[in-house]
Amino acid sequence: MPETGVFESAEPIKYCIFGCGTNGYNIILELDKEHERVIVVDKDETRVRHLRDQKYDAYVRDITAPDMLVGLPPFEIAFVMTGDAAANLAAVLTIKKRYPLAQVIARAIDPVSAEKLTMSGADFVIYPQEVVARAAIHQVKKQHANRISQRLFTLLAGWDGTLGIVTHKNPDPDAIASAMALAEIARHANPKTLTTRIFYEGNIGHQENRTFVNLLDIKMEHLTPEVLQSCTYLALVDCPAPGANNDVPLQTRFNIVIDHHKDAKHLATPSSFVDIRPGIGATASILTQYLQELDIPVDKRVATALLYGIRTDTKEFKRNVTPADLGYAGFLLPLTDADLLDKIMSPSMSQETLDVMGKAIQYRKIQSGYLFSNVGFVMNRDALPQAADLLITLEGVNTALVYGITDTSIVISARNRDIRLHIGNALAEAFGEMGDAGGHPNMAAATLPLHYFGNVTNKDELLGIIIEPILQKFKNLVGLENEDKKNAL
Repeated sequence: MPETGVFESAEPIKYCIFGCGTNGYNIILELDKEHERVIVVDKDETRVRHLRDQKYDAYVRDITAPDMLVGLPPFEIAFVMTGDAAANLAAVLTIKKRYPLAQVIARAIDPVSAEKLTMSGADFVIYPQEVVARAAIHQVKKQHANRISQRLFTLLAGWDGTLGIVTHKNPDPDAIASAMALAEIARHANPKTLTTRIFYEGNIGHQENRTFVNLLDIKMEHLTPEVLQSCTYLALVDCPAPGANNDVPLQTRFNIVIDHHKDAKHLATPSSFVDIRPGIGATASILTQYLQELDIPVDKRVATALLYGIRTDTKEFKRNVTPADLGYAGFLLPLTDADLLDKIMSPSMSQETLDVMGKAIQYRKIQSGYLFSNVGFVMNRDALPQAADLLITLEGVNTALVYGITDTSIVISARNRDIRLHIGNALAEAFGEMGDAGGHPNMAAATLPLHYFGNVTNKDELLGIIIEPILQKFKNLVGLENEDKKNAL
């Protein structure tokens, strides 16, 4: 078993449930609410078949057998939940022998079996039986959070040199705040032999983001191949891997990867430390948890940055927000500089942003609840998501795509409030082969490189020529081509 936070497979399994009776199934349902990936092991073939019918990754195994882990994906946390005391004890011994660093939560039948399970290495024993699934999950998550935070701290404490922290290409407050917090953790873990630098590749174009960086006096540097090679260690925040929302070469090895996105196209390679949690609203929430678990004092600059990062990535706690995000925001609130936060959230709007929003309104086209708007050539690509945020509020619009063209790429920003559609998956499927595309159920983006067409002088004309066949892929995917045929009849 790899250490906590390090995975042998491209797509790691976090939870494995051994025994899927009433208690085991209740735990599955609780984990489902948090969109956690789970594998299930049970000796009952009929039960396993029913679980597979429900799209669960289930295996038939006798958990008392010494080879019961053969063929199973590696996992980090195990729930041993059968009603057979001897079977549970055998399973705990087998799991701990194969995966000594795995966390094991085991169900006890009586005080004697509870003692035996503890002596055999179970990290948490559920007894008496009144303990519910939610309480068990809360307990294991708390233990896991402490272990992974301590592992990061220990890793940083042992390094000597420069840690380069890379954000995504056009960093937003979540990415910037997460980089700040990681640098703060590194400073406390290793003040003598480790220095940190924060890098980004593109532009900080959104007026709120520029205000955020300026008022908090955040030192960020443009990333070049030379500075990348000069760093002893590399960390990636708010991106799942090289090439995902960044132009870092795919073969680049990162020592730390922390993110809340899941990108099927760019899976993180095994690294020194990987913590990717698609179920949480912001990467800043993950870094806040580290600070809490490590008991690191959070100064006003870092607290203000993290709170703002959580607020923006959850759209003021209205989008992709989880109870954990709300809890971390509550922890940060009394530590922030309220006046500074108010200034960051009330910047002046640039003339170009206003022009782009005006074009988006003027050139909008609506078809069966889908809005498409071409804003032409843009210098500041951060104006597109602001236009999409505005247009999605229009009556009768369920999904809005605002697109424009820069010197090097076609940029699409999408917003969605149709619960039947995952806009991030839709953009990834429609445009993933052409460039970088993906996102969340209700917000997503795509960047499609121009390649040879980048030398074309008239970018507005180029966009008008090539955009329709590109958008048609998305329309076909969501069924709009059927609407066109109906209208033509």
